[in-house]
Amino acid sequence: MKVLVVGANGKIGHQIVEKLHQDSAYTVRAMVRKEDQAVALKEKGIDAYLANLEDTVDNLAGAVKGMDAIIFSAGSGGSTGADKTLLIDLDGAVKMMEAAKKEQVDRFVMVSAFGADSRERWSEAIKSYYVAKYYADRELMQTDLNYTIVRPGALLDEAGTGKVKIAALLDLEGPDKREVPREDVANVVIESLQNKQTYRKAFDLISGEEAITDALNQL
Repeated sequence: MKVLVVGANGKIGHQIVEKLHQDSAYTVRAMVRKEDQAVALKEKGIDAYLANLEDTVDNLAGAVKGMDAIIFSAGSGGSTGADKTLLIDLDGAVKMMEAAKKEQVDRFVMVSAFGADSRERWSEAIKSYYVAKYYADRELMQTDLNYTIVRPGALLDEAGTGKVKIAALLDLEGPDKREVPREDVANVVIESLQNKQTYRKAFDLISGEEAITDALNQL
């Protein structure tokens, strides 16, 4: 399977690219914004495509051409304002959906955020981020694309455990923490690519007690 990773220089995107590159079942293309990022990837033998989510749909379609699937793991980052968040996390995501349809690429995996599906669960501190994720996810669900939307909890930089808790809507009134290592998120995203139980579904993801494959198979 040929997979385009959008946001390949981000912390999750980088791990996804590295893992796909090491897996003979996949051929990965990494979409990045900066020339030095592309050079570093190409030195590792990874196909890199230089593009910006503020580009036109026609330009972005060039990154999509020839692919079988898209993983969208891009974000404007915590240091940008609400305007950039809407341009990247919302409009950039929608433009990639349009590029996918233009190039007839059906599979689209979105890395979203825990609570993005419900206004009642939004954090006021980063409300514009949740607005962007909410409407990008909603737009994806209204397309004909074969989507999966992964909504991870608070992201940790520690090593993954391979144990997760997954559900369409997690009730966290109990002792569970809304946290998950980025490595586990990357592994869930990759395993979702060809797992039919995840097709046209959205789900919350935090650390738990189940193996990733088992958790996904119960969706």
